Amino acid sequence: MDNQRNIITAVVLTALILFGWDAAMRHYYPQADRPRPVATASPAADDAKPAKPTREGGLTSEADIALEAKDLKVALASPGRVPIAAPGLSGSINPQGGVIDDLTANRHTATVKKDSGPARVFSPMGTPAQQFAQFGWSGAGVDVPNAQTIWTAPAGARLTQQSPVTLTWTNSTGITFALTYAIDADYMLTITQSVTNGGAAPVTLKPIAQLNRTDRTASLDSWNIHSGPMGSFSQAVQFGPNYEDVTKATVVDNAGKADWLGFTDIYWMSMLIPDKGAATSDFRALGHGTFLADVFYEQAAVAPGQTLARTTRLFAGAKESAVLDRYEAAGIPNFGLAIDWGWFRFFEKPIFLLLKKLFALSGNFGLAIIFLTLIVRGLMFPVAQRQFASMAAMRTIQPKVKAIQERHKDDKEAQQKAIMELYKAEKVNPLAGCLPIFLQIPIFFALYKVLTLSVEMRHQPFVLWIKDLSAPDPMHIVNLFGLLPFDPPSFLGIGILAVVLGVTMFLQFKLNPAPPDPVQAQMFAIMPWMMMFVMASFASGLLVYWITSNLLTIAQQKYLYSKHPQMRAQNDKAAADAKRAAARDKA
Repeated sequence: MDNQRNIITAVVLTALILFGWDAAMRHYYPQADRPRPVATASPAADDAKPAKPTREGGLTSEADIALEAKDLKVALASPGRVPIAAPGLSGSINPQGGVIDDLTANRHTATVKKDSGPARVFSPMGTPAQQFAQFGWSGAGVDVPNAQTIWTAPAGARLTQQSPVTLTWTNSTGITFALTYAIDADYMLTITQSVTNGGAAPVTLKPIAQLNRTDRTASLDSWNIHSGPMGSFSQAVQFGPNYEDVTKATVVDNAGKADWLGFTDIYWMSMLIPDKGAATSDFRALGHGTFLADVFYEQAAVAPGQTLARTTRLFAGAKESAVLDRYEAAGIPNFGLAIDWGWFRFFEKPIFLLLKKLFALSGNFGLAIIFLTLIVRGLMFPVAQRQFASMAAMRTIQPKVKAIQERHKDDKEAQQKAIMELYKAEKVNPLAGCLPIFLQIPIFFALYKVLTLSVEMRHQPFVLWIKDLSAPDPMHIVNLFGLLPFDPPSFLGIGILAVVLGVTMFLQFKLNPAPPDPVQAQMFAIMPWMMMFVMASFASGLLVYWITSNLLTIAQQKYLYSKHPQMRAQNDKAAADAKRAAARDKA
């Protein structure tokens, strides 16, 4: 009885933590092939309400994907582009405007297919997936470079980790502007904006750094995982505002000193990290689903013969936890918190680090999840033994409890007092059986967050048909495992893993004594199959964890029954009594 109550408690609490059933299925795992509006020059079409973003983000409609490929081919063929070739990033700089608008992440593939090429981070202006960074100046009465300016690059220039590149442009009054780009082995570029006044009069200029992106490729923004504008201001990380907030306000000014700011998706982000001279920052909506993140430096006077320089770092790439932590250790405040771990990050990050270590040892993230489950259950085995002993003791004193209940059936307060005195005299803790459940819930939630957030888990295969542990099981029973040409709705997306989960939970419940209450018995009969539907659209890795945990629980119960045969006999007797009671009630 106590064990069933503990399982019910676990299921209810887990469901509360992981959000509701049908709403969660539709909200967190929308159909990936749902069409989005085709990119067009018509404002009316651009203003059409886009389809709900997918969990990972990116272009979803075939029309957008085809248009993106076509536009990229044209844009990247323009003359004079400066190639970027570094271990973490590849791409090019556009000499028109000096814009960084072509970046791909070398360590991550575009799709689950290994031959799909590197994942694209930045795309040029005008493409369906546009996202880029630009650096410039503003100044009254000064001819400054703009988006149409053609910058001059050294012959054969190529941005690598060992060779920075400087682009220059001189206006008609002899003022020379320069953009110097450097890149490291991961995802960080350093851009130095400098102005040398070769004219006869002083000028006043304000350096500006800017990110530009569309929300067409945004990942899903949810209550527990933020996607959209974010930053750290005066060493306090802010996951917000979202795109809708910026659209309504047009301009959102950021309070406090900007440590870093930009746009984040579930796996990728682009962030500006200004130097100490930054004055203000904001987020802006340009309309048609386009947004800006701005950093404005203090206005400064540049006398003839003098040079003004400001340095901004640009992060554009995957949110790899170890990489972000290294940048934080190098002096960027709270950069590791750009991953939205939430309130329980002090528990989630150790789970993540342990998973990474197990993956390094096993070479397979599915095996790493199984090994993690073994470790967790192994650590909790002494607790499970105490739980089992407590259950046995509770079974032993049940006749005494029933006698007290009969004796004080008209006085609930006296009944509770007498039962608590009995527990104290017999040295029985009725809550001891709940401890393993409460220990597993944070582990389950931590694994859920790790599977959802960590780019290290993205596109990681397990065995056979499971090609991506961070995505739901693709083998759906309703469409005969893909033989029928349709995708079932999320609430009918029952896969093989979900069925195995239901079966293992059913077998686990069968080892427990049947509850005497017929309503409870019916609840236990349907709960495994209800959980099969609830969990079907969650990450495959999460189901692998739960299935493994169920199998270990079954093995553990069988072992403990072998060590405590009297407990097995009590359970069998309780089950027989429950059946007889149910038969009497039915008669």
